[in-house]
Amino acid sequence: MFGLNLGFKNLLNLQWQGTLSDYVTDVTWSSTDTTLAASSAAGEVVRWKSNPLTPLQTATSVSIHSIAFSPDGQFLAAGGEDGQVKIWNLSSTNLTTPHTLHPTSSKAWIEHLAWSPIHNQLAYSLGRSLQIWDADHDEITATLNFEASSVLGIQWCPNGQYLAVCGHRGVKVWNAQNWQDTPYNLDIRAASLAIAWSPDGHYLAAGNLDRTLVVMAWNNPDPWIMRGFPGKIRAVNWSGLLTSSNAPLLAAACGNSITVWEKQTDESAGWEARVLDLHEGTVQAIAFQPNTFLLASASDDGYVCLWQNASEVAQILEGAPHGFSRLAWHPQGHLLAAGGQNGEVLIWSGD
Repeated sequence: MFGLNLGFKNLLNLQWQGTLSDYVTDVTWSSTDTTLAASSAAGEVVRWKSNPLTPLQTATSVSIHSIAFSPDGQFLAAGGEDGQVKIWNLSSTNLTTPHTLHPTSSKAWIEHLAWSPIHNQLAYSLGRSLQIWDADHDEITATLNFEASSVLGIQWCPNGQYLAVCGHRGVKVWNAQNWQDTPYNLDIRAASLAIAWSPDGHYLAAGNLDRTLVVMAWNNPDPWIMRGFPGKIRAVNWSGLLTSSNAPLLAAACGNSITVWEKQTDESAGWEARVLDLHEGTVQAIAFQPNTFLLASASDDGYVCLWQNASEVAQILEGAPHGFSRLAWHPQGHLLAAGGQNGEVLIWSGD
């Protein structure tokens, strides 16, 4: 694939690049400005805003697994192998000492965390449970028990009303208006590894260890089950734009390929698939550009592919020769960030 001339005008151009000291474990954008945060397996947490990377935490030799901005951009949360959640108040003049949450079981790693899209409430995994922290009142408001296994994924519904959590035996969905309510169970025989709500909140997708993809229309008890994948599904992602059938596209990454599912206008036809298989290494991350059908995919092969209309490659981006690990579009869609397996951090711009 190296040196392939696609004959297209570049959609994105490299704007900036830097390097962390180890594998990039996460990259994420603030929704309020052009601030990017990145973390590494060495424990680094850094931010970028039109200048060189600013360290919030230097290498500690203990990996940070997940980072996320609060919806108002005021807080940045990070969690990892030390069993702590660290919160930086970015409006403060003192960023050297973050607020630290000490979970009840410090032996459990913080693998996943996510902010509510409408409130300063942070959900973070804690082994077989998860906790909800209210940043405005600095208190834990709920502890939720997943029970069947360690939590493998967390995602809030875009309207903030529900929190989906996945692991062994499928997905549990809690009502954020009343954490004491019994959660809805989407029962799957195997472990669910990746979950995603569609941007309109109508669909919930779960990619599973048993080579299936389950799609549920919220409040519909009969989900669709897609089969035939060559291996476990590592990532799922929805387009914000709708097709002629009034449904978004759904992309699922498995091995070195991506399958794009499109709902048919005829309800009896269900969803039809097309396979995107240009990558030569395992696809680690996929993401639709907000409000378009442009799909980005990052792979072990050292390429980020941009798929026009989620069907044909329009551009191939490079910069991590030993492989890419993470990927994130800015919420406005004009910037794309990617992290590399040797610590590379790259930002491309569509301006």
